[in-house]
Amino acid sequence: YGMTFPLITTAAGQKMGKTESGAVWLDAEKTSPYEYYQYWINTDDRDVERFLLLFTMLPVAEIKEYTSQQGNSLQKAKEVLAFEATSITHGLDAATKAQESARSIFYGEGSDIDSLPATPIARERLQQGIAAYVLFEEADLCASRAEARRLIQEGGAYINGKRVQSFDEMVGEADFKSGALILRAGKKRYHRIVAK
Repeated sequence: YGMTFPLITTAAGQKMGKTESGAVWLDAEKTSPYEYYQYWINTDDRDVERFLLLFTMLPVAEIKEYTSQQGNSLQKAKEVLAFEATSITHGLDAATKAQESARSIFYGEGSDIDSLPATPIARERLQQGIAAYVLFEEADLCASRAEARRLIQEGGAYINGKRVQSFDEMVGEADFKSGALILRAGKKRYHRIVAK
């Protein structure tokens, strides 16, 4: 006897699995609760209802109510999906912190950014100054320094909400706000730099 299950794919036809680029892990060491939350927030609108049914324990009637809306109203359903899936995988506290961090970063609501992925940098290095492209590479927002240079030159790199003007712009302790630097690559990928 054998049992099979259909492969779960997105509306775009991509399979959900570890061999796909951008796949997530259940292990918090490989995919932080914040990154896991963001994965679900960025779900294609066409997949939201199906994923709520598959990956949460919410009653079907409640899911239908969330997904009856379209466009910007569907964002609430995505938040529910992200929160519920993160809560099941990482616990209620981690899901709450991830949601708070996301709201702080994207909507300016709340003030908790502690669940953002973070990279510690030695204070001595920060006192000397570090080139922006090096920071983006060390924070794993870019796979290489060449990729980080391209990101900055194309206008997709931000530090504390301000666009980085030059790849070799020096970043130091004076740039820290509330003990951290917030790096952003593109529209949705954030990372914290903390001094150690």
